[in-house]
Amino acid sequence: TPAPTFRSAVAQAYCEEVVDPENNVKYEAMSFLNSFTRSDMEAQVNYMIQNGLIPCVEFDTKGVTTREHSRMPGYYDGRYWTMWKLPMFGATDASSVMAEVDECKANNPDSFIRILGFDNIKQVQCMGFLVGRPGQ
Repeated sequence: TPAPTFRSAVAQAYCEEVVDPENNVKYEAMSFLNSFTRSDMEAQVNYMIQNGLIPCVEFDTKGVTTREHSRMPGYYDGRYWTMWKLPMFGATDASSVMAEVDECKANNPDSFIRILGFDNIKQVQCMGFLVGRPGQ
């Protein structure tokens, strides 16, 4: 039999995929991977620190962007999460960052929690990943 064409292979894969619209929200690029274990999170934080990024912990009760207050182009509610304390400028390893994550989870059990990595020279967020969901 002839080999399947690219289109038919993609169509077949798409048709086999079942999407749950209620529980299919993705957060940052790394949420498309399997859930991180604590050691995976620590490895990402260490990578962040080794590359000169400043770790920061944020939380939000909704965790998604919406358009409830304006339909203006480029306007979204929920883009900004609440920062947990200050960015961790002096962090040298993942243990101090993960301790802050644990404290944030204890104080905000019904929130989404993420770690962001900021470049303090360019003043931009360079990486981020979700470390906690409500009820976890």
